[in-house]
Amino acid sequence: MTNKVALIGAGAMGGAIGARLVETGNELTVFDLDKDKVRELVDKGARPALTAAEAAARSDYVILSLNSAKIVRLAVFAGDGVAEGARPGTLIIDMSSIDPEATKALASEAEEIGLRWVDSPLSGGAPKALVGELTLMAGGKEQDVADAHQVLQHVASNYTHMGPSGAGQTTKLINQVLCGLNFLAVAEATQLALDAGVDAAKIPQALKGGRADSAILQEYMPRFVAKDYRRTGRIDNMVKDLNGAQDLARRTNTAMPLTAICAEVHRMLTAAGLGGEDQAALMEFFKGPNKDIVQ
Repeated sequence: MTNKVALIGAGAMGGAIGARLVETGNELTVFDLDKDKVRELVDKGARPALTAAEAAARSDYVILSLNSAKIVRLAVFAGDGVAEGARPGTLIIDMSSIDPEATKALASEAEEIGLRWVDSPLSGGAPKALVGELTLMAGGKEQDVADAHQVLQHVASNYTHMGPSGAGQTTKLINQVLCGLNFLAVAEATQLALDAGVDAAKIPQALKGGRADSAILQEYMPRFVAKDYRRTGRIDNMVKDLNGAQDLARRTNTAMPLTAICAEVHRMLTAAGLGGEDQAALMEFFKGPNKDIVQ
């Protein structure tokens, strides 16, 4: 049976998810305030909707790919929102990265009006979405999480039920702490290699399979070396997620000194006007004349 899916939010991430869903035979209806983004998916085979309510009315599943809890709430519960058009029992799959406490509240409100909710934030970015290899961490009721997999199996190769509503978002914050620290560590190590006269482009191969190896090392050190800033993510989105991790740490009284430093670096770059750039632009933090190297 063909899945009838609404996509609310067709930005870089949502657009990639939508493209993959169309490619794998799902019946996709898309809504976004940016009509050009909608048109890109329509050209691939999706149907446009004038409102989120219209998109939801045509669908059994509603995927959200949005930037904040505030926008998610408006998209679902405001006028012409998902809740206005969705039939009872419609499954909302929130693939946004938002606060776990906000997710719990949204899921509870949805349940009160007969809608189901799964939080399923992602790791892997647009490139992995396009080939169906996202990593997804899901929160919600067991049956709802299982039902969501009927759609999400087309975009993900790793799908884990982490617990009740909000558990997926909590896991995503932990993921972002690890990614943020790794991005910054690899950028810092790249600059050291460049300043020391080592061919940094060879380092990923030299360290492959060792304890220092990682997906970020393999993908990003060559990009750091080449100053390849093509956009597959945004620095200001990392700021949002690290802010969320720090908020959670305050609630749990967890010490996170390295995360604090990492967040400050990302905030500095955002303040410098680089918030819309990819993580590769972390190299801008290390700009300046090289110091003489003591032999």
